[in-house]
Amino acid sequence: GGGVIGRYCDQPEIFPGVAHFHTVRVAQPSGKYYTSDYLRSIMDIWDLRGSGLTNMHGSTGDIVLLGTTTPQLEEIFHDLTHNLNTDLGGSGSNLRTPADCLGKSRCEFACYDTQDVCHTLTNDYQDELHRPAFPYKFKFKFDGCPNGCVASIARSDFSVIGTWKDDIRIDQERVKAYVAGEFKAGGGSHAGRDWGKFDIVAEVVDRCPTGCMSYDGAKLTIDNSNCTRCMHC
Repeated sequence: GGGVIGRYCDQPEIFPGVAHFHTVRVAQPSGKYYTSDYLRSIMDIWDLRGSGLTNMHGSTGDIVLLGTTTPQLEEIFHDLTHNLNTDLGGSGSNLRTPADCLGKSRCEFACYDTQDVCHTLTNDYQDELHRPAFPYKFKFKFDGCPNGCVASIARSDFSVIGTWKDDIRIDQERVKAYVAGEFKAGGGSHAGRDWGKFDIVAEVVDRCPTGCMSYDGAKLTIDNSNCTRCMHC
């Protein structure tokens, strides 16, 4: 089944220490939320039964544990499932482990509950994670908005991206307050730097890829028919 990538040395008699060097993929939690205790438990398993080498969250999304021997595989799987309530991830020619952004748990831009969808589809397709039913690898990834924090378009075959419905609604009074500096640009992320007065035309309007925004000094206008909801603004 999936979850283990078998790796063997071509000259085990010369390099017995890496005669086997299998990779184990571990399913990550939705939104990649971990407790310190959980991470320590994963490391304890790998220190005991593997090489101690890890690769946290590459393009696939899983925890990747690098290097163990064949007799340890079933022991690792038992420890993960029985003690940590965690399953193996997906590998090989089958469904890979779905991944999602933080979604509504922390992000104000999330347009749907990415964690709920990711968790639900992981459970729905768990059999396909381990018993290949696909002609080749297949990935789900869930972005809560077009900012694309898990790069679902670039890194998956089935990309789900949240966006808002209907026409865009603009609170012109809030726009005026933002232009006037009543709200910190970028949420205050660059508050320690003096870049001069905020310029909504240069920093927002002119960055629209489709040119659908305009500001006349008092009113912000968006042409809904040309807005692609990319969220650059």
